[in-house]
Amino acid sequence: MAKLIVSMVTSVDGYIEKPGGQFVPPPWSDEVERHWSRYALDRAEHLVYGRVNFFKMKDFWAPADTDPTSIAAGISYAKTMNRLPKTLVSRSFTGDPGWNGTLANGDLAGTIAALKANVKGDIFCFGGAGLINSLVALDLPDEYRLMVAPVLFGSGKKLFEEGRPDLPLTRTECIALGTGSVILHYRRDR
Repeated sequence: MAKLIVSMVTSVDGYIEKPGGQFVPPPWSDEVERHWSRYALDRAEHLVYGRVNFFKMKDFWAPADTDPTSIAAGISYAKTMNRLPKTLVSRSFTGDPGWNGTLANGDLAGTIAALKANVKGDIFCFGGAGLINSLVALDLPDEYRLMVAPVLFGSGKKLFEEGRPDLPLTRTECIALGTGSVILHYRRDR
C-alpha cells in the first residue's frame, strides 16, 4: 500500500506564505535539491495538490515540455514533474485540469484510500495549506517531510491550523543543510 507524504516548506514560526499570499522560497543549493526535490521525485509515483498550488505549479512546469527557453526547461527534474500523474483536489474547479491531472471534488478520504490502494510508490502532497489541513483532520498522511527555512514571517498563512487533535509522530530523519534550513521527516504513529 502506498504512503501519503505531506511535503512542505515552512518558516521557523510555522508559516508557508507571507501576508497577501506571497510565497518565499527557501535558500537554494545543490544540497537542497538533492535532499529535498530529488528525494521526493525519486520516490513519488503520484502527486496531490489543492487547486491554487496545482495551477501555480502547472503554469511553472508545463512549459518545460514545449518551450526550451522557459525557466523550468533548465531544471533537471522538469520532465519528471510533468510526467507524474496528479490529483487535483478542489470543490470549485470543474472540467479537465490538464497537466496529467485528475480532478477529485468529492470524498477526500475515499480518494486518498483509492490512491493508496492503487499507486505503486509514494504519494506526495505538496499543498496547499487548506488541503493539508483537510488531510490532517482526517488523519490521512502517513508521513510529514517538512523543510524549516531560516526565517520568521511573523504572520501570513500557517501550515497547520489550530484546534487539531494530537497526532503522535516519530522522527525518522533530520538533515541540517548548509543554507540554514533543516529537513524534518516524521512518520505517523498509528
